Amino acid sequence: MLHALTALGTRIVDTVYPPRCLACTAATDAVRALCPACWADTHFIAGTCCRACGVPLLGEAGAEDACESCTRHPPAWDRGAAALLYAGAGRRMVLALKHGDRLDMIRPLAAWMGRAGRPLLAESNLVAPVPLHWTRLVRRRYNQAAELARRLGRDAGRPVVPDLLARRRATSPQSGGRDARAQNQAGAFAITPRHAAAVHGKRILLVDDVLTTGATLSACADTLRAGGAAGVDVLVLARVAFEDSLGL
Repeated sequence: MLHALTALGTRIVDTVYPPRCLACTAATDAVRALCPACWADTHFIAGTCCRACGVPLLGEAGAEDACESCTRHPPAWDRGAAALLYAGAGRRMVLALKHGDRLDMIRPLAAWMGRAGRPLLAESNLVAPVPLHWTRLVRRRYNQAAELARRLGRDAGRPVVPDLLARRRATSPQSGGRDARAQNQAGAFAITPRHAAAVHGKRILLVDDVLTTGATLSACADTLRAGGAAGVDVLVLARVAFEDSLGL
């Protein structure tokens, strides 16, 4: 029902009002597009990237490329990709999606993610989002990671299990260093019992909106591996880029 009402509302808005930029209020020539200023302020990730977290790297591409951060602190998943950096207009779009009820953004944002993670999607058996605790889901009314996962699966023709993982306890907002974030997420996730058999021997693609240190995604990946997953990859909309990740 939510998806049907959202689609109907989007069509009405597109008909009555002129198209506006995804990241600001400027008029655009196309629906669900960026204005020239926001396009220039959106840092799409392309070229040589870290095979684990998707952050851009300097130099030519190689099969074993990894950023300094992932070399020093290998994540619990196998491969990762991100569509854009969490900066500028990209940051504004992520925050609007997460806190601004901007479900109209799902289609274009998922399309960017789909291009960035095409090989990961093609090799996945299941697509699953990072879950929200039910108390946070009640406040927000939707899980932005689940909405992105649904659209990604639809566009790529891959099965999506929105409730593959459950968040067993409400965690405090992520803060502090890498170790503090990892401790905050330890034991927070579990495979939903009715989906336990679906995990065994499968390659799972985890979807989230933002990747920072990777503590949340690593906790999810550890849970899936413990449940028998053959492999775990991650695909996010935006990647927070630290200076050591970029080789600066």
